[in-house]
Order: sequence, then C-alpha cells, then structure tokens
Amino acid sequence: MKLGEKLKLTKPKTKQSESQKVTFSPSEATEIARDLDGKSAEDVILWASNTFGERLVLSTSFQITGMVILDMLSKIAPETRVITLDTGRLPKATYDLIDEVQDQYDITIEVQYPDSSELKKIVMKHGINMFYKSYSLRLLCCEKRKLDPLNNALSDVDAWITGLTRHQGGTRTDTPKITIDHKHNNIAKISPIADWDNEMVWKYIKNNNVPYNTLYDQGYTSIGCDPCTRPIEKNEDDRSGRWWWEQGMPKECGIHFTAKAD
Repeated sequence: MKLGEKLKLTKPKTKQSESQKVTFSPSEATEIARDLDGKSAEDVILWASNTFGERLVLSTSFQITGMVILDMLSKIAPETRVITLDTGRLPKATYDLIDEVQDQYDITIEVQYPDSSELKKIVMKHGINMFYKSYSLRLLCCEKRKLDPLNNALSDVDAWITGLTRHQGGTRTDTPKITIDHKHNNIAKISPIADWDNEMVWKYIKNNNVPYNTLYDQGYTSIGCDPCTRPIEKNEDDRSGRWWWEQGMPKECGIHFTAKAD
C-alpha cells in the first residue's frame, strides 16, 4: 500500500467532525489493532492523523524510538502536537536534545511540568532523593513528576502516540499498535513501531540523520531522570539501567503500565 492511499480500516460508527471527540469501543480497537499490525509505521501514523486530526498528540521523552516517530510525523503530519514531561531531574543531554529538536524540525515542544506545591510537600516529608529509600516512594516520585503532568496533558485529546516496542520486553512484550487507554479517559493509545527491534530503530536514525540523545553513545539504552538512569552492563537487557537498585520490580513508572507497591 502506498503511503498516500487511504487505509481501509474500521472507523467510528458515527461520523465525527474535526472538533468532535473520536472514540472506539474495545471490540473496534481490537479489530483495528489486527488490521494495523500488518501495516508500516508510516501507514499507522497516517491513519492516526486522518482519524484524530488536531486531537492527536505525540508524547515523547526523546528516546530513540520517540525520535523515529517524531521524524516520521514531520514528514507525514507535521502539525501534530508534541509534548514532553520535564520532571526537573532530567540529564543535561536531554535538555540539549529538546533544543536541537525544536531547531531542526522548526516546532515548539509543549513541555509539561509537575505541580511545584505537590513536589514541595513530598520532598519536605521524604527527602529530595526519596526514590532510593523504597519502591513505594519511587512510585510516589514518578507519580508527582510524571504521571500527574501527563494526565493533565492528555485530558483534552482523543489519542496519543508512544514509542513503545515489544522488543523492550517485560510488560511491553505484547504491545498492540492501538489499544484503549483506560488510564486516560479511554482515549486511543497508538504505538506505530511496536513491531520494531533496536536494529531497525538505529537503521532509521542513521539513514535519516535523526538527532538522538548523546547518552546512548555512553552505554545508555533507556534514558529517564538523571539519578534514576545509568548505562547498562554487558548482557543486561535494555531497561536494566532504569531504577537499577530495585530487584524484582517492573521497570516502569506507571505511565504505560500500572506499577503498584504493596
């Protein structure tokens, strides 16, 4: 199928205008996911743009997977909003990349910030590096710095695009290309490169001169907050550098998959 051809996939039962909310039932989403699974990432992005229009956003922390999607969007649907979360603890290299991306793609990244009063409360009670003390406090920190700002950002959209891939393993192994996001008002969650592996991601990065976080050149394979991320050791999986001091816990903050502490 050529990129410009219209995908013959399930549409909402009721025709929607650009400004109206677009929703799918779970059964519709499952059917669409089956159709999309055989499509290219570009086709998925084109379908998402045609379906959701101005109520579609890309949320990215500028991992290499997110950069691939951002580059594709710049060629297919450059008007798509791009949001990111500034937790206040990001590495300098990530901030540098945000500036580089805005200059290279001539876009404005919508930066979402945590509530300063909420942060002040938990820091005063538990300390600035509370996340090292317990799994529960690490989740609390992620909640205030990441989950709450994202919830606010997604409150007025119908769909969001992520850089999740099945190759990342763990809870991400069965990631569909579209699903209903029950955590965010049942909006659509779209993962165009769910079926890509690292080799495919890096090949796209190199072939298209896509900017990427320089920490990857230092052995990092998944980049989050500075105090919670380290380079991986030989034979470790890609996400082992996240919250490395935790043993037997899911390497998730709760944005994509529910993480709970007993």
